[in-house]
Amino acid sequence: MKSELTQLIALCQSRTENLFTEYLKEPVAAAPLLQEAITYAVFNGGKRIRPLLVYATGLALGTPLENLDPAAAAVELMHAYSLVHDDLPAMDNADTRRGKPSCHKVYGEAVAILAGDALQSLAFQVIIAQPAQILPHQRLKMLGILSEASGLNGMAGGQALDMAAGSNNLVDLLNLYRLKTGALLLASVQMGMVSAEITDAGLAAGLTKYAECVGLGFQLRDDLLDIESSSAVSGKPQGLDVVNSKMTYPLLVGVEKTRLKIGELHEEALAGIAGLGKDGAMLREISGYLLSRVS
Repeated sequence: MKSELTQLIALCQSRTENLFTEYLKEPVAAAPLLQEAITYAVFNGGKRIRPLLVYATGLALGTPLENLDPAAAAVELMHAYSLVHDDLPAMDNADTRRGKPSCHKVYGEAVAILAGDALQSLAFQVIIAQPAQILPHQRLKMLGILSEASGLNGMAGGQALDMAAGSNNLVDLLNLYRLKTGALLLASVQMGMVSAEITDAGLAAGLTKYAECVGLGFQLRDDLLDIESSSAVSGKPQGLDVVNSKMTYPLLVGVEKTRLKIGELHEEALAGIAGLGKDGAMLREISGYLLSRVS
């Protein structure tokens, strides 16, 4: 990984975690256990990939970091909520997350459900209230993007499809991936664009294509890691998809074809942001990093 990307990842983690601390530092006398569970869920070693996409997109378009903070923090809070709920026994039934006990294993199912609910609300609060030189109509657009990406036509809808029956054909499986995983990654890039208020339709379409390709490639890489990576490396149970009887891309087309598809998606992502020129260097690095990661 190039040093510039390493530095941006560290900066992204620092800025988002400072914001989380800001919003969670005041004790809540009425619900201390819930506050503790929320804190546990957001400070559990996440790579902050979605905030990274917000920052990288905004910086490529010339947006100051402070104007990207609300969207970056909000999308990670939404992601944290989804992980807390996904790990529940009624969902994916995962006992560990990032090498640590899942939220419900530490605090119980009821508190974990409430923690997820509160994290979702906090995501919207951050977009509305976090100081930044972004206008009300930009904040409203961000709220619309994030709510769409996390709701019925996004992450929650994808999880419902996954739980209902999964999919035994490629078309339905790719739609499931687009909703469950891709929607929030696309929202990250879209909110970065909103922060910059870009008006170039071609550039917006290219960035959207980039996000869609990275989102699908990210999920395909996740599928491979579930097969090939140990729990010690990935931080979550190995082979959970098989245990839960879930159809995945590698199971449908094979491991080698999945690797080839990831490579194709990386090239398509790079083509999407060719118009950015040298300003898109970090986004290009991020695509390579995400689609070749080992955890």
